[in-house]
Amino acid sequence: MWWLIACGPAPHDEPSPPTSATDPMSAPPSTTTPPPPAPVSGCAVDRWDPATFSTVIDVGPGYAASTPSDVPWESLTPSTLVRIQPGEYHDKWAIDVAGTEADPIVVIGICVPATGALPVIDGADAITRLELDFWSETRGVLKIGGTSTGSAVVPSWIFVEDLEFRGGRAGNSFVDESGADDAYDDNAAAIFVEEGQNVTIRGCTLADSGNGLFAAHETRALLVSSNHIFGNGNVDSAYEHNNYTEALGIVFEYNRFGPLCDGCSGNNLKDRSAGLVVRYNWIEGGNRQLDLVESDFDDIRDDPSYRETFVYGNILVEPDGDGNSQIAHYGGDNGDESIYRQGTLFFYHNTVVSERVGNTTLFRLSTSAELADVRNNIVYAAGNLAVLDAEGSASLATNWLTAGWADSFQGAAFTGSVTEAGGNVEGEDPMFSVDYALDPASPARGIAGPLADGAPPVASQYLVHQGGAARTSTADAGAVEP
Repeated sequence: MWWLIACGPAPHDEPSPPTSATDPMSAPPSTTTPPPPAPVSGCAVDRWDPATFSTVIDVGPGYAASTPSDVPWESLTPSTLVRIQPGEYHDKWAIDVAGTEADPIVVIGICVPATGALPVIDGADAITRLELDFWSETRGVLKIGGTSTGSAVVPSWIFVEDLEFRGGRAGNSFVDESGADDAYDDNAAAIFVEEGQNVTIRGCTLADSGNGLFAAHETRALLVSSNHIFGNGNVDSAYEHNNYTEALGIVFEYNRFGPLCDGCSGNNLKDRSAGLVVRYNWIEGGNRQLDLVESDFDDIRDDPSYRETFVYGNILVEPDGDGNSQIAHYGGDNGDESIYRQGTLFFYHNTVVSERVGNTTLFRLSTSAELADVRNNIVYAAGNLAVLDAEGSASLATNWLTAGWADSFQGAAFTGSVTEAGGNVEGEDPMFSVDYALDPASPARGIAGPLADGAPPVASQYLVHQGGAARTSTADAGAVEP
């Protein structure tokens, strides 16, 4: 099973959450935009023992490899650990090595202990190692897959951790593999996964690029964990996003997705994958927080997991006047409804906070064939709240919802249906405390009910910022325990 290969346990068996320093905020975030994150304590080097690797390459001033361009990326072998020391590097490269679970390829940054600052890989004015031979150089700062090693090599068991990638955007130039000047495309990414399986991006910052993370359809078993992804996109364009992925098997967990760049109209987390799990993330801003649409590829659409998407334990924040008034879009967007997801979006134990003073719509379901199973959430809107846009079906059970919510704002154009399955509670104030935890007197406490059959359990919760903590009880609605 590809899922067991992907990231260890299957989604029905919760992995142990990562740990991170907390970043408590002085004011309830229901009315306050969170400040920049405090430094995250700990470095990836603490998670890997150099003694277990056949090859260890240190990168930085004073080492034989003074910059990442001195690393022989084209000839790496399994069981290699690359450790990039603190500093700022203007380099770009590709990784295309078939590691194994026992002998992975690990590229880590060594953060500054006093501040938690990560080594910076800046794609602006970057140089490319001349010995590398790969294509699509204009598409990313770090690229995984797609080099002259040939189709027989699929990069696998690749870990990229605790590095800041930035500067992969149109307008920035670099020196390519031939030594010539070149420039990034509009859809360049901080990290571009063209091909790979069992790839982990963890503890990184992906910023100031066309796309933060981009994964193409030949990606298998991708884990995106504990990253800070923000400030990406292109001004006046809806086609570049903080995250844009299409994979067979993908998990997002413990990430902080911040607003896109000013004037940028893309979505925050846009995905076209099968086997999609979005759990325990903080997702703030964007045209939509979630845009979960169709794949153009048969091997992804034909997998049974294409028809089931699990979104749980997330904090979704909609600033007033920011982009689309819809929080999540599920189904498709290219016009060929025959290839839309046409399945079930399982949406549970999330905390949704819309600061819009006008209308907020929780879901846009693309056709009548899309369903939303909505349980144990807190959905708070400062203005008016509707569950659906115009189409699809939603079933609501044991949620806390802003009083006066409507099925839809579309009037006679509404062809969908909203069913109350029982136990929903309405009110004016869910009574948040710090970081969307619940006040002891919150009306959302103790109201949660059972999950849908087959839904992965909620065993963790997001820890501000980019961390996780065990959740001891799921009796309360929402993403965060008191």
